[in-house]
Amino acid sequence: MIVVRTWAVALTGLSGELIEVEADITQHRPDFRLIGMPDKALGEAVRRVMNACENSGLSLPDRRLTVNLSPASLPKQGSGFDLAVALAAVATDGRLDPSSLARTVHIGELGLDGRVRAVAGVLPSVIAAVSAGRDRVVVPADNADEARLVTGADVIAVRTLAEAARLHGAEVDDQVLTADEPPEARPEPAPSEPPPGDLADVVGQPEAVEALLVAAAGGHHLLMSGPPGAGKTMLARRLPGILPALDDEAALEVASVRSLAGRAVSSLSRVPPFEAPHHSATLAALVGGGSRRASPGAIARASRGVLFIDEVAEAPRSLLDALRQPLEHGSISIHRVGFTASFPARFQLVLAMNPCPCGEFGVVGGTCTCSPADVRRYAGKIS
Repeated sequence: MIVVRTWAVALTGLSGELIEVEADITQHRPDFRLIGMPDKALGEAVRRVMNACENSGLSLPDRRLTVNLSPASLPKQGSGFDLAVALAAVATDGRLDPSSLARTVHIGELGLDGRVRAVAGVLPSVIAAVSAGRDRVVVPADNADEARLVTGADVIAVRTLAEAARLHGAEVDDQVLTADEPPEARPEPAPSEPPPGDLADVVGQPEAVEALLVAAAGGHHLLMSGPPGAGKTMLARRLPGILPALDDEAALEVASVRSLAGRAVSSLSRVPPFEAPHHSATLAALVGGGSRRASPGAIARASRGVLFIDEVAEAPRSLLDALRQPLEHGSISIHRVGFTASFPARFQLVLAMNPCPCGEFGVVGGTCTCSPADVRRYAGKIS
């Protein structure tokens, strides 16, 4: 039997690379081997694929089956390769059209009953596929909306492995396509983010309002110092509302980061994002990371928008130092053994702090109990 080929996408940060999924069978003791540097989650695809095929009426050949993910030197993570692996394996005995498989990219995780589950990062995966010249992409039905945001992509949404196989010429009983079990409930879309507040609603604070306008006009970073309750957070949340609307490229980048972070994406938002991590957040939560798959942190999610850190004088010094390189270069790189993931980091930084530990220094009518040394030491935390 000739080697059967189809395609999948491996993501490293926001960058994706096409992976050739090739399958072959030989006259040896029945076995199923997945090679090509898969991680643990991808290595478990063998069991998922075998059960999904059996429960979809697409039993695999009773011979030694080898599926290779090429290039083997590129690390591959996650369960989004399941659909491509299953279809390549089924096609080894001639039940599917090899030419149809060879021109199609498949993305999706398989359930044991053959359902195709949604995965994170579909939007950047489809962008990578189209950029590489592969415009026909099969995705889970629950990811169809975000996949169709990519111009030039012929997106085909499927709910089951049997449905995907029939797309490539397999003869599958209708009874299999409409399984006895009810279809998996589609996850509720993430609640839409509230629109940014209107700066016109702010009463008083003329100096702070003018500072916001200057920052928005010139793309400047901003530090606000004032007592608790002065409105620092309220003002910061209104900055995205006076920033220019995102253009197509920026909106697609923001949506890609959201998709990679596992958030629902159904349309391109033109409002700059706003991220406000707590000042006690870990370094990994801020810059992103992960041992096997690098996920975007608050810095990447705030790209093209605003990153707001309140009570910044209480934040660890390491957290503030981690902002230096992204601010200088407009990107952030996460280095792990075997791969380096890069994310965009073009954001406006807005910081807020109290003027002293008790928050009353310089307040008219206030009763500050801090010594001059305490005030200097507190302010000196910001380098």
